[in-house]
Amino acid sequence: MRGVKVVTAAATAVLLLAELGPVPALADTIEAALVRSYQNNPQLNAQRALVRATDENVPQALSGYRPRASLTVGGGYQYTDQQPTGIKDSIKGTQNPASAGLTVSQSLFNAQTPHKVRAAESQVSSAREGLRVLEQTVILSAATIYMDYLRDSAIVEVQRSNTRVLEQTLKQTQDRFNVGEVTRTDVAQSEAQLAAGRTQQLTAESNLTTTRSNFRRIIGNEPQNLAPGAPVDRFLPATLAAAVELGLTQNPNVTSAMFGVDVNFLQTKVAEGALLPTVGLQATVTEGYQQQLSVNRLFNAAANVQISVPIYQGGTEYSLIRQSKESLAQQRLVLEQTRDQARANVVTAWGQLVAGKSQVASAQAQVTASEIALNGVREEAKAGQRTTLDVLNAQQALVNARNALVTAQHDRVVASYNVLAAVGRLSPQVMGLSTNVYDPSVHYQQVRDNWAGVRTPDGR
Repeated sequence: MRGVKVVTAAATAVLLLAELGPVPALADTIEAALVRSYQNNPQLNAQRALVRATDENVPQALSGYRPRASLTVGGGYQYTDQQPTGIKDSIKGTQNPASAGLTVSQSLFNAQTPHKVRAAESQVSSAREGLRVLEQTVILSAATIYMDYLRDSAIVEVQRSNTRVLEQTLKQTQDRFNVGEVTRTDVAQSEAQLAAGRTQQLTAESNLTTTRSNFRRIIGNEPQNLAPGAPVDRFLPATLAAAVELGLTQNPNVTSAMFGVDVNFLQTKVAEGALLPTVGLQATVTEGYQQQLSVNRLFNAAANVQISVPIYQGGTEYSLIRQSKESLAQQRLVLEQTRDQARANVVTAWGQLVAGKSQVASAQAQVTASEIALNGVREEAKAGQRTTLDVLNAQQALVNARNALVTAQHDRVVASYNVLAAVGRLSPQVMGLSTNVYDPSVHYQQVRDNWAGVRTPDGR
């Protein structure tokens, strides 16, 4: 038997039978499928929008360093009737008072602002790692469903081939029964095995229909002319120890939790800053007209420095500090838990990959042996040394072996993607996918130092 590969339904029965046909020239590849899911997955695009929204936390925090200005304009109608002390006649009159004032304030010292800025920057970093988590999830789902379709389509072809063989076996058994070589029992056994084979074929076709639907949902198009999928071992560490080390440093779940610790630490500093004084500068310019009957115009300019020292505000600030410290302790425990989970995921995925390699070799040997056994049983049956049931059993054993090989080949490829995800390297950059990689830092740089404006960088 020649080399066996997992192929698409377009290569049908060549999968595990005798000849391995050529892959169609315009075959869809697993790399192209990963690119489509990376570019078009709505859940992934929604997460990118969330990261862009998180970017705005930084200019909001930076606003604490920037001046604030407000303009006040007023006008109206006023009637005055007053009787000054010691004067017999009253003063009466109408006027149209108007005023305009400009107030500019600038914070000179606020212990909370620097920590708010750093916390916002850590939130942005954490959001980017959350985006990496989802990118890996989407790419892994796409790779898995791609291989699922190859597996299920191959199993359908195995079951269809089995049904054709069983139909031929039944016909041969009936012919032998007609000439008195076998009994009615042999015919019934062939009929039963054919019915079971047809049931297995229908089940396989049903599974393929479900997989095709999931393929469309995850990757975005109907599967057609799929090329064989290959493992990504070339991107993996050489040893389990190296894989574990990568998983503890590059897995986005771990790095996201690390930034979460930074955010909680800085939020504690922000809460503590509420106990410290603040210093601000305020300048005011006002000009009024007809504010009083005896004054036609009034101009005023003032500038002052304000120092605010908090003494006691009901205890809220102290409660917030204690609460922040507990949140920080909780986040540190989450980080340890995440690291433990990452280590376990790497070890598990690595073990599945090692087992998958051995399972493929064993399944290939099983198929070869089952084919030899079936041919031998058929020859012995012709000589009267084997029964029809022996032939049917050998045929079913071969079908089971072929299904096991298809599944093992599928698991082998998927396991390599699982290891790559566990160590945090399942990304378009590492795999060299032909796509424009989304860079969240571009939007961040576009909005970080914006002082004004309501339009987003994309023009909305």
